[in-house]
This record gives sequence, C-alpha cells and structure tokens, in this order.
Amino acid sequence: MLGSMYGLHTTLGRFQWRTCKHFSVIRALLKSADSKCYRRDISIDCLSQNSYQDSQSSICPEFDWDYLCNPENTLEIKENIRNRKGIGDIDAVHRLWNDVSREDNSMKKQGLIDKLKSLAADIPNKIHPLAPIGNESCNRVVKTFGKESVNVGKVKGVVEIGEKAGWLRTSNVGTTTGQRSYYFLNQLARLELALVNYCLDKLRLEGFQLVSVPEILRPEIIEGCGFKTTGQRTQVYKLDAKRHGSACLSGTSEMALAGYFQNQEFSLQDLPIKLTAVSRCHRAEISELEEEKGIYRVHNFTKVEMFSVVAQETGKESDDSLQEFIDLQTDLYQSLGLHCRLLDMASQELGAPASRKFDYETWMPAKGFWGEISSASNCTDYQSRRLGAKYKNKADQLTYVHTINGTACAVPRLVMAIIENNQLPNGSVLLPQVLHPYFQGSLLTVEPKSLNHWKKSLTPFTVQ
Repeated sequence: MLGSMYGLHTTLGRFQWRTCKHFSVIRALLKSADSKCYRRDISIDCLSQNSYQDSQSSICPEFDWDYLCNPENTLEIKENIRNRKGIGDIDAVHRLWNDVSREDNSMKKQGLIDKLKSLAADIPNKIHPLAPIGNESCNRVVKTFGKESVNVGKVKGVVEIGEKAGWLRTSNVGTTTGQRSYYFLNQLARLELALVNYCLDKLRLEGFQLVSVPEILRPEIIEGCGFKTTGQRTQVYKLDAKRHGSACLSGTSEMALAGYFQNQEFSLQDLPIKLTAVSRCHRAEISELEEEKGIYRVHNFTKVEMFSVVAQETGKESDDSLQEFIDLQTDLYQSLGLHCRLLDMASQELGAPASRKFDYETWMPAKGFWGEISSASNCTDYQSRRLGAKYKNKADQLTYVHTINGTACAVPRLVMAIIENNQLPNGSVLLPQVLHPYFQGSLLTVEPKSLNHWKKSLTPFTVQ
C-alpha cells in the first residue's frame, strides 16, 4: 500500500519511493496506450459522419509523475500553486494516486486514472526562477522606448474618429453580431491587411514558416495548451453540442499550431521549428473597464501569432527562443513608432502553461492608459507533455520538446494605437512609414461617403 501519499512525513517518504512496486504499476497504467485521455465531462461519442467529434482522441498526456507524486516535492508544488492564484490541488492528486493503488476492479481503476489525469492537468507549470512573484503590481518594467504623445487629453478615441471618418462601425451591431464586435471599413480594412502582411514579411525573413490553421478544434487540444473549455471562467466558445459534439472555436492560433505537433516525434536535427499563422481569434471574455471598451477587448479579432518548438539539450533553448520573440516584437513596435514598455510578468499573471511571460504595452493617449498589445511565453514542456510532442536527444532517448508562443500583431490594438498616436488636425491619420508600401498610401483620410452614412431605421428588423 502506498500509504498517506499526500503527506510529507509519510512512510513512503522515508525510503526510495520510486522503488515501490505500486508506483511502477500505476505509472505503467497511466502511460499505457489503453489509458483514456483526460477529459472534463467531454462526450466524444461518434455523432455523425460529418461531426467534429467523429472519432476518439489519441492524445494521452504523460505528466511528470516522478515529480508530482514524490512527497519531497509537495511543499514546492503547493507554493507554486499559491503563487499562481491557487489553481490546482496536489493533495487531491496524491489521494487519487493512493486510491488507484488500492483499487482492484479494472473498470473502477480506469475511472480513477481518468480523474487522476484530470486533476494532474490542473497543476500549473513551474515558475521560472527569474520571474517576479506576486500579483500584477509586481510586474517588472524591463525597458521603455518611443516618445509619448504630446496631445494627451486632446486626442480623439479610435471609435470617435473612426466612425466619424467612415472607417469603423461599432454602434448598432448588437442585432447582427452581438456586442463587443466591429466592422473595419474601406481604409481600415486595408490597414488591417497592411499590418498583417508587414508582420508576415518580417517573420518570413527570420525563418518562420507560414501556416494557415483551422479555427474549430477539439477540446483536448485547447486544454492540452492550458486553456479551460468548461466552467464559469472559460473564455472558450463551443459549437452546438447536438450537432458538433464538444468542438470549440479557437481563441488563438497557438492552439492549432500546438495541436499540429500532437503525438509527433522529431530528431534533434529537425529542431528548432518556427511557425507563424494569421487567424481570427474567438474569445468569450468581457470587461467593464472604461478603457477597454470600443475595439480594445472584443469577442473576435485578427492576430498574427509566432510559435516555436525547440529541444532542451542545454536547458537554455526555450529561454533563447523566448528572447528571440521579444527582440522581434521590439523591432516591430519600434518600426511602427509606438511608445512601448516591456513587462516581465508576475507569477499570478502567467496563467497555467507559462513558465515565464513578457507583455508589451503601448501608450493609448485618448484614455491615457497603457494597453497590452502582445505577449510572449515560454511554456517549457507543459504543452508538449499534454499533446505528446517529443524528440530524440543526443543520447537517443525520447524526451519532450519545449514550446514558445508570442503575439506579433493583434490587429485591433495596433490599429487603436496607430490612430490615437498619429492624428492630424484635419481628421486624417499619418501612417508609420513602414506601412506605406503595404497600404499603398501614407494617410487614413476622411471618407467622402462611407458605409456609415445611412440613417438607422426607426423600425427594428424582426424575423417573422
């Protein structure tokens, strides 16, 4: 018997715990191909030939059981959980581990194993030793660049100037798409394409391969990346369960890019791999903050994402890749003439998957606040363990890759920053010089007759 696995001063903790026969048996069960993947009340029944859930998932996460279930690590894991807003319960993991060892009925044992994997999935990644500990007030400013707008208090907000000039529509969209939505019109739609293509060209020159990704994903992929698909705090949109099972809309192309590597085995020579993708991002998150109204926090938007897969031979590869992402972001935002600051994010701002994360914020002069425009995260082996992405190291042994992700261009927020920081007295906006060839012009000018000129009907449209 394993004994009280969840205590530090247990009988098990007094001897070489890994030699315990129950540990090797349970670990073998957890790694077996017959073990079901962890799920949170997710039905994966075969619903129809065209269903997004027409076959069982083959993703079998392999957690670091040696680390999680060693009593000597309990205090360290608990401290990590406390520093991450308290999400995760290592005591419950230990109790279930003990229950698995005592259960003889194979069906009940399998059910316990599924619950054990589900609870283990909640344990967050280890915090990088250099990351600040605490809440958002502990975020550390690494550097600042660019000039602050001299027109603070006189600048018009992006919604005010955009709707008046005929580039933007955010009002009267509720009956069409719901609130927190928008239309980019004519010149602003062109600016979106200009930003995307400019970013992609820079990334391709740095060796990134372009991928067009799906935006409808299985929940196992999303949860394998560290994002919850159930519960009150989830930001994930789900499709109609009756028709599409538990399929979800992707919140970022990071999810699909990570999923592309599920159950893959690489040689050391294959790595690193650097990918970029443009996608629409779908998020159910809302905010009542005044500064986040308009197009700052919306339910769907276009984003250019960076993603890399690296080895862990020296232990520095993923940190180096993270720094490369930050350097690329720095170059991008400096070239756009933005006033930015780089933040080393505190532990409570990391989420579950990131070991370390850096955010870029830019100054939004209309409402006078620093607004996040990008992030870059080192997820070490958190995602690769959950998705089964491995490589053969120099010793010819399979081990897990590390994954790194970062934002190159979150379109609405860059549009907001460019418009608010480059306004001219006549209502036009002078675009950053690097965008001129992509936009085929240098100015956003007032539309003589825009798609916004129609008067709102006094009779609302109703479906008969």
